[in-house]
Amino acid sequence: MILIVGGAGYIGSHANKELTKRGYKTLILDNLIYGHKSSVKWGTFVQGDLGDKETLRQIFKAYKIEAVMHFAAFAYVGESVTDPAMYYQNNVINTINLLDVMLEFNVKKFIFSSTCATYGNPIEIPITETHPQVPINPYGQSKLMVEKILSDYSHAYKLEYVALRYFNAAGADAEGEIGEDHDPETHLIPLVLDVALGKREEINVFGSDYETKDGTAVRDYIHVTDLADAHILALEYLKKGEPSTVFNLGNGLGYSVQEVIDVAQKVTGKEIKTIYAPRREGDPAILIGGAEKAIKTLGWKPQFAQLEQIIETAWKWHNR
Repeated sequence: MILIVGGAGYIGSHANKELTKRGYKTLILDNLIYGHKSSVKWGTFVQGDLGDKETLRQIFKAYKIEAVMHFAAFAYVGESVTDPAMYYQNNVINTINLLDVMLEFNVKKFIFSSTCATYGNPIEIPITETHPQVPINPYGQSKLMVEKILSDYSHAYKLEYVALRYFNAAGADAEGEIGEDHDPETHLIPLVLDVALGKREEINVFGSDYETKDGTAVRDYIHVTDLADAHILALEYLKKGEPSTVFNLGNGLGYSVQEVIDVAQKVTGKEIKTIYAPRREGDPAILIGGAEKAIKTLGWKPQFAQLEQIIETAWKWHNR
């Protein structure tokens, strides 16, 4: 059985669906602060918090857990700046709780949801796994701390792990069963689609004077089902006895904010009112990830690499 921590959230729920499709039994642990019980359509659900070691022990006693996938992080960059204590408590200390209980029960396989935010401002594009890690906010810092902890636990306690650093998760389950539902919503594609649906009057574009093809910032969007697939490939990699490591997950292409808006208008057939605003402090012009290592080592093949495919799946979900 695979324990999915944070499995009621956006990426965790898609991983749950993909694991189930491939014959894995799943156990979902979520405190439902940001996750949605309605997204847990497969496996067994337990409501609980990583801060509660006793709950964790009860879970490991009651179920034969083979491996753990960890998605239960707070992930709002701005919030991490205004309330870093919350981020270090949840993202770091609670993860140590989980790792310690895993080791108590001799569960040694761990797939960690990391982030490109550990790199900070890029000094080379595309960003590879060897790029210096200099986070510029507590969110990125908290994820980097866990990566370092995993390395130390691997060395000292023989924990086997894969850390997956992903870029901008986007899109929704192609069958429309689950999708992206954040509150507050900060991701570009759902915000743009909210304008198309009439839930929001306009989309703000922060910066139209970058040195990019159309002046707007370029980001690497990776479909959530492709992310889920990479988690399963990472699990199977560890099951083969391969060494602990890290992988970037990006599409290597990069799309500008303006391209996202233009493609969304094409997909939805709706006009999307756009307001151009000044740049936000700390926003790099271009963030694109190189995923050659995951493609070569894991055999990862993103199925939804084109922006139009990503937005079509998101639109199908949001329209419901």
